[in-house]
Amino acid sequence: MKFFGLDLDDLSGQYLRAALMVSLMSVWMLVGLFYYLNRYTKRDYFTVWTAAWLFYALWLTLGLKFENTTPDGIMFKLKQCCVAVSAVFLLWGSLRFLKIPVRQTLFGLFMLFLLVWTFIGPYFIAESLAPQARLLEMQLPVFILLGLSSVFAGVCFFRLRKKMPFVGAGMLASGFFLWGLYLASYPLSLQDEHLSSAGFFVAAVLQLFIAVSMIVLVLEEIRFKSEQTIAEIAAVRSEKEALQSKIITTEEQCRSLNDRVRDTDGLQKAYEELRQTQQLVVQQERLRALGQMASGVAHDVNNALSPVVAYADILLLTLPDLPKESRGHLQTIRQAGEDIAKIVARMREFYRRRSDSEPLVPVDINQIVQEVTELTRPRWRDISQRDGISIQIIHELEPRLPSLSSDPSEFREALINLVFNAVDALPKGGVITLATRTLTTAGTNGHGDSPLRIQVEVKDSGTGMDEKTRQRCLEPFYSTKTLNGGTGLGLAMVYGMVQRHEGAIDIDSSPGQGASIRLTFPIRENAPAAAPVMTPQIKPEHSLRVLCVDDEELIRQLLADCLTHYTHHVVTASNGEEGLDLFRAAAQDHRPFEVVITDLGMPKMDGHQLAKAIKAGSPRTPIIMMTGWGTMMKEDGETAPHVDAVVGKPPHMNELNDLILRVVAQCAG
Repeated sequence: MKFFGLDLDDLSGQYLRAALMVSLMSVWMLVGLFYYLNRYTKRDYFTVWTAAWLFYALWLTLGLKFENTTPDGIMFKLKQCCVAVSAVFLLWGSLRFLKIPVRQTLFGLFMLFLLVWTFIGPYFIAESLAPQARLLEMQLPVFILLGLSSVFAGVCFFRLRKKMPFVGAGMLASGFFLWGLYLASYPLSLQDEHLSSAGFFVAAVLQLFIAVSMIVLVLEEIRFKSEQTIAEIAAVRSEKEALQSKIITTEEQCRSLNDRVRDTDGLQKAYEELRQTQQLVVQQERLRALGQMASGVAHDVNNALSPVVAYADILLLTLPDLPKESRGHLQTIRQAGEDIAKIVARMREFYRRRSDSEPLVPVDINQIVQEVTELTRPRWRDISQRDGISIQIIHELEPRLPSLSSDPSEFREALINLVFNAVDALPKGGVITLATRTLTTAGTNGHGDSPLRIQVEVKDSGTGMDEKTRQRCLEPFYSTKTLNGGTGLGLAMVYGMVQRHEGAIDIDSSPGQGASIRLTFPIRENAPAAAPVMTPQIKPEHSLRVLCVDDEELIRQLLADCLTHYTHHVVTASNGEEGLDLFRAAAQDHRPFEVVITDLGMPKMDGHQLAKAIKAGSPRTPIIMMTGWGTMMKEDGETAPHVDAVVGKPPHMNELNDLILRVVAQCAG
């Protein structure tokens, strides 16, 4: 019989024993290799595989010593235990290599089952069977398990070969696969003496092949690790060189910068000027953004204020017998509404210079101080008393104080801001002093007299300010009360008002000593007369037919109520298209409207389009545009074509009626 070119009949027991010795030596070589791999790589599956090869070597050693054993003998059972334990460890190591989570308890129970089967299995096999058949039934399950474990180990090394460029891993995958086939068929080969001898020879060859493959794998892994280490060292060296180059470059830059600093004395000063300029630009941009925001909300705020101011006017005109206190409340409501409208219009122009065309009227400063005291009374008295704080306001007003050419609402707003700041500086209560006085400055005014100036002082006994806060308190958006809702705009608006009046502001303060803010204004030589300019009253020959177009229902009702009070006949429309239809229908019925009042921003057709359409059909019909942007349009010089007059919201009913009569008279003439 021939097998791989060998005559199996010539293989004697001596050659079989030599094959077993070679197989045993190769196994011990594998044990040494796996032990080295375990220490070198610190991978636990190499430990488990080392144990598997140790028990396999023990099985071969017992096979050399005790060749012929029966299933009932103790040595047979011991050899079977070695094979079973080797199979379990080989399978366990393979699963650990594949990172398949399996409890160690399961392997312990499986090993216990195989050991129990080894000892009690012979008692369940029929004794009538031939000895070879009984031996086959005992060995076949265990060796099949051992072969499958070897094949599974081959799969593990095959997966390693796919991940890493290791030839040794592919060789080990092939070796373990072939060796697993041999182990699974080992009990069958024992049925023939020649096949058994050839099997041990093949096993020795496969084990030597596995040993050589393992050596190749170890060398490849060592080489791979060395290359990685060399690459990492090269990368670190490159980073080190780059870092050294950056350090050298930085040192040179620092040296150059130090040289320039030493050579240029004004560098720091130039840097400070640049920083201040940058801060100024940022502040201007923030102010511009605030102005844009104010323009956006002005329309809605003025629409909301229009009923407040207008109905207050109607009540004051139609109820002459009102008690003095009630009339004063109504006048305060009207005045507050007008101030709010002007505040919104001025929010976008903190440092805008006053135009010569802007009206200034003589203002009694002492009266303004009295009004501010009453307007702020809920803040400094009522709210403070509710919180258990006592704040008093003391007046030190110079009698017969000259009038100051100013905008009364703007001046009133500035004083209100100063009073509110003083109240905030009195968390435990105290005294606020409002004082007015005249000052005589050095020099003459051209007539031999010393020029006079008016000074208004707001002083408190509060917490005061440190020097840093005092220097920055006039900056827009600088506030020490951000946690309590402070915006940093109050003193900035006061400063803007003082600048527009060509005045000066002085602030004295120290921590714990309170604060004193003095506003000083020049008295203009050519100030306008104190008496208001009277506009001649134009009385209509008959009641006028007025068309009012506005998308706000409250404004339409307001105009109808107010103009009806002046005996006019009012028709309202909610948008431009509806207003145009009503105007054309009235013209066809020979009852045309004698004046049209329209809003600017409306859906479908805005005020400009409506005015153009009406003027196209009736050029002599006067059109008044009443809009929340009216004040800003006048300040910006914006014109409204096809419109005879522009009036802002909130309107004054007397002024609106006078304007209606005036534009009707102009268009009729």
